[in-house]
Amino acid sequence: MNTVNVRGLEIGTGRPKIAVPLTGAAREDLIAQANALPGLGADLAEWRMDCFAQVENGAAVAACLRDLRRSLGEMPLLATFRTDREGGAHPLSAQSYAALNETVLSSGQADLIDVELFSDGDCVPHLIAAAHSAGVSVVLSSHDFEKTPPKDELVRRLCRMQELGADLLKIAVMPRCRNDVLTLLQATEEMLSRHARTPLITMSMGDLGIVTRICGGFFGSAVTFGAAGQASAPGQLPLERLHTLLSLMPFPN
Repeated sequence: MNTVNVRGLEIGTGRPKIAVPLTGAAREDLIAQANALPGLGADLAEWRMDCFAQVENGAAVAACLRDLRRSLGEMPLLATFRTDREGGAHPLSAQSYAALNETVLSSGQADLIDVELFSDGDCVPHLIAAAHSAGVSVVLSSHDFEKTPPKDELVRRLCRMQELGADLLKIAVMPRCRNDVLTLLQATEEMLSRHARTPLITMSMGDLGIVTRICGGFFGSAVTFGAAGQASAPGQLPLERLHTLLSLMPFPN
């Protein structure tokens, strides 16, 4: 399986890399979060643009991206607008979603963008092609905050992401019972061992799914998310605790 190298961070080998969401609604809060992050043990930052009050103002988004790059230094930056249908904080039309991501790409400040698998129309192939033309890696994602689909459906989605040319394949689901957590881990392992040519990011959310944020690397998940302040999804552990737990695990290279 190929790895993804972003600013010297190799994703897809060793312990899962820790991503931390930046969720400030105001520019000054966002930059304060970013200024604190490099010294906290995170591997990469995720700007959750749907939390930003001025997300529909392209100039404000571009200015924030420049500020974030200065604050983060060489820490990789993933830019994500999570739509409201997949658990995000702000509704946005399909046209505005594409335009926002194009603003991110034209800024030259983000290293990765998140694109939702079930985006409308031809948005997905368009944004993947545009990102790759700009030298930006793509996390193609699917989130289900209601349930855990069957294992075969999870694997099918991951395979579809790979077929579309994503650099990282992400699925997050909500468990209703312990068996749902096992379903997510089984799908991850099956994808890794039978199909994957690029790294996976998988997690089961909520309290039941916390274990997947710690042990997911044993089954094939290359990135986990921890919170340095406000969590962006249910079940995220505090960054310091997550870093300690992962450091105790003998993850394979």
